[in-house]
Amino acid sequence: MLRVVETFVSIQGESTQAGRKCFFIRLEGCDLACRYCDTRYAASGGREMSIGELTRLAERSGIPLVEITGGEPLLQEETPALCRALLERGFEVMLETNGARPIGDVPAQVRRIVDCKLPDSGMSDRMLSENYAGLTPRDEVKFVVSSKRDFEFAEAVCARYALASKTPHLLVSPVWGRVDLGELAGWVLASAQPFRLQLQLHKIIWGDRRGV
Repeated sequence: MLRVVETFVSIQGESTQAGRKCFFIRLEGCDLACRYCDTRYAASGGREMSIGELTRLAERSGIPLVEITGGEPLLQEETPALCRALLERGFEVMLETNGARPIGDVPAQVRRIVDCKLPDSGMSDRMLSENYAGLTPRDEVKFVVSSKRDFEFAEAVCARYALASKTPHLLVSPVWGRVDLGELAGWVLASAQPFRLQLQLHKIIWGDRRGV
């Protein structure tokens, strides 16, 4: 059984799959407290659901892309089993994790989106750098930027762990409402790292609403 806060269908707002229709499974609980968190409601209030229930909901949606998110989905022991069940039913599976939990138990066919928390989040010292060694070209690393200091920290992490040699998907996203988009684009253009600028499409479309 897993503790589930919500399931819903929406446009994938982030990642290399942005713009696609996606079935989302948001699991309960998180072990971090980022200053800019926009899903604090996922810390509690979920209900128990079985893997079978969740796979049936995904099948009923008729959408081939599924994202498991949170909260922090890897706090729950059954999350890798949920990934496997979805893969066995032919789904493309994405999993977004906050970077503080080991990703090794997540099946290799899953597109793992690993956050790297930056100084302005207040959680940069909680990152599990061992995860970077296990990245594959399928995986993505996401940096949520609040300031130029954050951006420079992201560059340093990429250089220190040679992330561009492990995956081409190094995503830079602004904290909603805190970074001038033109400035951020300029930093990306001037950087030696092969960053990809991403915006949160769901917030551009619907604003800071839950369940979209």
